[in-house]
Amino acid sequence: MNALRKSLTKLAVLWALVIVFVGLTVTTENFFSIMNLRNILDQQAFILMIAGFATIVIISGGFDVSLGAIYILSPIVALKVENATGSILYMILAGSAVGIAAGLMNGVIIAYGKINSFITTLATSFILFGLAYILSDGSILTLSNIEARSFVTNRILGITSATWMAFIILIVSWILLERTRYGRSIFAIGGNIEAARLSGIRVARIQIIAFILGGFGAGLAGALNSIRTTSAQASDDFSVIFAVIAAIVVGGTSIAGGSGAIWRSVAGVFFIAILVNGFNLNGIDPVFQRIIQGLVILLAVGADSIRSSRRT
Repeated sequence: MNALRKSLTKLAVLWALVIVFVGLTVTTENFFSIMNLRNILDQQAFILMIAGFATIVIISGGFDVSLGAIYILSPIVALKVENATGSILYMILAGSAVGIAAGLMNGVIIAYGKINSFITTLATSFILFGLAYILSDGSILTLSNIEARSFVTNRILGITSATWMAFIILIVSWILLERTRYGRSIFAIGGNIEAARLSGIRVARIQIIAFILGGFGAGLAGALNSIRTTSAQASDDFSVIFAVIAAIVVGGTSIAGGSGAIWRSVAGVFFIAILVNGFNLNGIDPVFQRIIQGLVILLAVGADSIRSSRRT
C-alpha cells in the first residue's frame, strides 16, 4: 500500500494529465482531433525548448526570470543579422549567442557575486528588455526572406520542424541531467550546496554552465519563433518565463532545488496547454482561466512543500 501511494505521488502530474485529457476528449467537441492536437503540440514547441534547460537551472537551486527577456532580445539581434546577411544560419547563431552571453553574465554574477539568483535575473531582465528597445528603436523588425519561414514550419511525419527541434533540445537536456557527471553535480548542488562544495564539486562552474544552458535555450527559441512569425518587437513581457516556470512547478520539480526531472516539465507544459485549450474550446472567460491556473500552481507548490517537509 505504501509503495502504491509513493508511485501515485511520483506520477501525480501524469495522472492529472491523463484525467484532463480523457475528460476533455469525452466532453469537448473537436478537442480530440488531429488538427487540434497538432496545434497544441506546435504552440508549445518554444516553451518546451526553454523548459528543458530551465529545469536544470531550477534543480541546481537557481531561478532565472531573465529567460523571458532573452526570448525578447534574441530575435531582435537575430533579425538584424538576417537583414544584414540574408543568412538564416547566422540569424540562429546570433540569437543563440545572445542567450549564451546573457546566461554567462547571470551565472558569473550569481556564482562569484553571491547574489540571490532571483534578484540577479530580475535585474538583468530589465537590462535586457532595455537593450531590446534600444536596438529595435521601438520599431517592428521583419524577416527579409519570408520563404525562410519554412525552416520551422515544414512538417515531418505531421509534426513541424520546430517541434522536432524542441524534442532534440529535450533529449539533450535529459542526457545532461540524467546520464552525466554534470547532472549528478546539479542534483548535489540543489540538494545542499555546502555539502556539494565540501565534496569537491566545482560549484561556481556548474552554476555558470546551468545559466548558460538556460540562456541558450531561450535565445534559440526566440530566434526560431521570429522565423515562424517573420517579425519581432521589443516589449517587457514576462508571460513566456511565467509559462515556463508554471509548467516546471506543476510538473513536480522542486523550486527549492535538488529534485526534479525533464519529463516532469514536459508533462507540466502539456497539462497547462491542454487545460487552456479546453478552456478556450468551451468558451471559458479568460479571467476565470487565470484564476484556475493560479489555483493549480498553488496546489503544485503546496504539494512540493508537503513532500519536502516529509523528507526532512
